[in-house]
Amino acid sequence: MNQYRRTLLSVIGILFSLNAPTVFAQSGQISLTVDATLASEKIVRTRESIPAKPGPLTLYYPKWIPGEHGPDGPIGNLTGLKFTANGKTIPWQRDLLDNFTFHIEVPAGADHLDVAFDYLEPGSGGFATSAASATDKLLVIEWNQNVLYPAGPPASKIIFKPTLILPDGWKFGTPQHVQSQTGIEVSFEAVALDRLVDSPVITGQYYRAIDITPPGEPIHHEIDIVADSEAALDMSLEAQKGMTNLVAEAGKLFGARHYHEYHFLLTLSDHVAHFGLEHFECNDSRMPERVLLSPDAGLSLGGLLAHEYAHSWSGKFRRPAGLTTPDYEVPMKTDLLWDYEGFTEFAGPLLAARSGIWTPEEYRDNLANISASLGPGRPGRTWRPLLDTAVGQGLGFSRGWTNWRRGTDYYDEGDLLWLEVATIIHQQSHGQKALEDFTHLFYGGPNNGPEVKTYTFDDIVHALNSVAPYDWVSFLDDRLTSTSPNPPLGGIENGGWKFLLNDVAPRGQQRRGGPGDRYSIGLQVGEDGNVGDSIVGGPAFNAGITSGMKIVGVNGRVYTHELLEDAIKAAKDSSRPITLLVVVDDYYKTCNVDYHGGSRYPHLIRDESKPDYLDDLAKRHGGSQ
Repeated sequence: MNQYRRTLLSVIGILFSLNAPTVFAQSGQISLTVDATLASEKIVRTRESIPAKPGPLTLYYPKWIPGEHGPDGPIGNLTGLKFTANGKTIPWQRDLLDNFTFHIEVPAGADHLDVAFDYLEPGSGGFATSAASATDKLLVIEWNQNVLYPAGPPASKIIFKPTLILPDGWKFGTPQHVQSQTGIEVSFEAVALDRLVDSPVITGQYYRAIDITPPGEPIHHEIDIVADSEAALDMSLEAQKGMTNLVAEAGKLFGARHYHEYHFLLTLSDHVAHFGLEHFECNDSRMPERVLLSPDAGLSLGGLLAHEYAHSWSGKFRRPAGLTTPDYEVPMKTDLLWDYEGFTEFAGPLLAARSGIWTPEEYRDNLANISASLGPGRPGRTWRPLLDTAVGQGLGFSRGWTNWRRGTDYYDEGDLLWLEVATIIHQQSHGQKALEDFTHLFYGGPNNGPEVKTYTFDDIVHALNSVAPYDWVSFLDDRLTSTSPNPPLGGIENGGWKFLLNDVAPRGQQRRGGPGDRYSIGLQVGEDGNVGDSIVGGPAFNAGITSGMKIVGVNGRVYTHELLEDAIKAAKDSSRPITLLVVVDDYYKTCNVDYHGGSRYPHLIRDESKPDYLDDLAKRHGGSQ
């Protein structure tokens, strides 16, 4: 048989399998055992027993992962795949059009299919559940990495009976309910696939659980921490108090809870990727090992954990209809991410300020930095509107040129949009209505535990009009489609503040190639001289410096970041350009930057002609200790 004929028959066979009815026995549970005893070697082993009937069977590896908003399930880390039935190995075929789909023929006489594969933990890098998640001392189990599931039924109807085998002496934290534990083997209660994927486990040699349930709160809340050292677990009493206040303030903001209990799952390591991922009854948040020991611990906790916690309402309970799919194979529609992530990006810092994790100054500094990054730091706003950053969020840009490409700006620009919404509600109602009237209406309701209530653009508009009648359609359309070079400052200005750039470095400003360079000469440059970004149309860009180059000299001297800062300041009183020697593709290049404006840092200053509603908005609303 020639190669062409073999390929043709293979395609015909796969098409037949795709059209054939599933032979998954829906009445049975899928037995799942995940063996993490080789975590330090970066190997996690999966064994499944799937009830099945003889005939063709299609299995999926999770592709579209909730919270990641894209088809980025880590299929490339699945190895050693093997299927058996009745003690015999069964051949399998990957789908020709979808790498996440596998076709198997279950043999006669078989009533189940055994599946075995290894998941290789990345050594570094990656994104979200595809990212590095294991060290010698800890591991994060995101179950979507460790399952194959049958095509056909929705994820909510496929029942798994999971078991986790841990390295000796390791402890764990998870919102999942434990049925039994014998030594290193933990058996969890049976659970639907959608809830399994939504309930990660953190485990490690160094583990600590801290109760952060506010006084009088009937629902249990805790923070579970695993770290690469015992010392890193030392969360201060002040930080614990802030986290307890966070739980209380979130209850006040949203007016309801939609979970039976909540776990902040916090992984502290310099060897895992740093990010946060939301789940119904927990969040998977990962930060540097010694972050809790830092004087800026509160700033870090408020910046990440408050955001992920707010997702329990915005994104998990209330979820855009286009992001609510029956399984992990169906593509998601991401056009409402300006709300899903944008509102959460607004609510997280607000809760951090209300709970005392952030100071009022830190809250305002955050808004100032966002405003600068979306104004002089984002010329890409002139061609790519906010809505397209949501629709095209999965374009997969490489590093560099962020100011011109734009990336996930629906986070930060969504923050400013929703701040403006809050101020309009206040103004249009003459102070009789507030943000809470909207959040209680839209995110409230009875606590039935984890559930999804979908919404559309029209539902958002209807809820806003129910609180404060206004032309919300025109307002939102304008903000979503604007290509103005200026940041959307309506909320800041309505709140009694003004945004500006001046030469006063913010308190505690570190020399990291940040605002002092980005908003003066137009460069994001690191301590080593590598140019991370060059603002299109900025002085450095106009001098020929772009992303990926490296600065090696400043005004005739070997580059240091201090010399660059000094040169920017000195140029203010000089007509001479700043001379930078750069390396590009192994060539030296001399660039003369014609800039004389001095250092520029973002700030908010009071507009005394208006009431200070911004600070009032960020004040504590209740539940303090």
